[in-house]
Amino acid sequence: MDTILIVDDERNYLLVLEALLSEEGYQVITAESARRGLECIEENDLDVVITDMKMPGMDGMEFMERIGLRQPDLPVIMMTAFGSVEKAVEAMRKGAFDYILKPFKNEELKLTIGKAIGHYRLVRQNRQMARELQGKYHFGNIIGKSVQMQRIFDLIEKVAPTKATVLITGDSGTGKELIARAIHYNSPRQGQPFISVNCGALPETLLESELFGHEKGAFSGAVSQRKGRFELAHEGTLFLDEISEMSPPLQVKLLRVLQEMEFERVGGSHTLKVDVRVVAASNRNLKEEASSGQFRSDLYYRLNVVHVHLPSLRERKDDLPLLINHFLAKYAKENHRESISISSGAMERILDYHWPGNVRELENVIERAIILSDGHEVLVKDLPSEVREPSMEVTATATAESQIHDAGVLPIPGLNPADRLSDSGLKVRQMRAMEFIKTHGFITNKYYSQLAGISERQALRELSELVDLGRLVRVGKGRACRYVLSASAGI
Repeated sequence: MDTILIVDDERNYLLVLEALLSEEGYQVITAESARRGLECIEENDLDVVITDMKMPGMDGMEFMERIGLRQPDLPVIMMTAFGSVEKAVEAMRKGAFDYILKPFKNEELKLTIGKAIGHYRLVRQNRQMARELQGKYHFGNIIGKSVQMQRIFDLIEKVAPTKATVLITGDSGTGKELIARAIHYNSPRQGQPFISVNCGALPETLLESELFGHEKGAFSGAVSQRKGRFELAHEGTLFLDEISEMSPPLQVKLLRVLQEMEFERVGGSHTLKVDVRVVAASNRNLKEEASSGQFRSDLYYRLNVVHVHLPSLRERKDDLPLLINHFLAKYAKENHRESISISSGAMERILDYHWPGNVRELENVIERAIILSDGHEVLVKDLPSEVREPSMEVTATATAESQIHDAGVLPIPGLNPADRLSDSGLKVRQMRAMEFIKTHGFITNKYYSQLAGISERQALRELSELVDLGRLVRVGKGRACRYVLSASAGI
């Protein structure tokens, strides 16, 4: 039940309001002076205060200021006579939620109270969510006791309070965004926005508009002005995931923003200044890409103020039992199950598996196992087939290097995997993929991205190119999709 405090030196108004609002289901507390009203605020958990403007002793304006010192979010509604409207408007400038004129209309009063309570409820929910987020991303809540993870915790604890740009690298699924959020929610910017952009998920033209915004009429379909992610992240943190997928022209524009913290919207001429902390992430080795010319070296050094490299799950197997217990508890609760344990056989299979998808894959496996389990224990049968009995395909893809070796494909001296061969027009890594298929029968988009060390979106584009050229045939759809050699393909 929502609780309302009414403060007025006229007892008749107190009686009328108490009767009216009690009928609406509110708990009503009354006070005949502002001083008694302050005592009521200390004694009760209130949702809104209604106070008269003119009262002997402490008036409504001073009363509202005193409330602001104790509970700044608590909404205050001013009651005033018609001749004191200017004073009521001044009160709103100083923080009053709204004002009503005496004599008031009952429906108008109830509507204003409803809005005030709804606003207060929303403010409290937002503050609670902010506290929960800060707790969720506290360093102590990130799972990991291995030496590698402890070093990372020490590093991000030192860098979080600063304004330094951070570059996070590591395989897909290692938790790069989790670390980025931990840096933000443990920094002085924690109360400001955390904005995330996946640079590999959008084509160049859309990504530019997404980052920097656009003016009305800047391009076909730009029917109104739109703010970009840099503007939305003002005074907060902008997380640029898969930054290695950004095109060279956009890299130039990003470099300027990082240096000057100013930019123009697409189609605009007005320069905007922002205060944004940038955290970037990539699953590729940006230092090598900068050396080979695939990524701008000046942008790399601008991003690489502090470098955090996340180890793969197979490099931190000491953390597996902790992660397993964490995900068991999490998904047992989400699926309304009692406490669930894991059998020794299932634990053995999990510990033996090489986890190419890292922590994300482990989390999905545990969630699936809990859903499929019949009792209070996850058994071997509840695990996916690739974990129960690692297939030739999974074993062959433990690492990119072992995949290439197993396929019998040797690196071509003097050529980068992204370079195109003059005779075929294909990239070196596309040729390697075809060699892999020749040996193993097929390849999936996921394993090609691991083989080539590129994003799954880029892998899809390169495999689709091979399909369009008649080199490969796509079999199946969605996650079951596989690529096999076409009958006319020659290597």
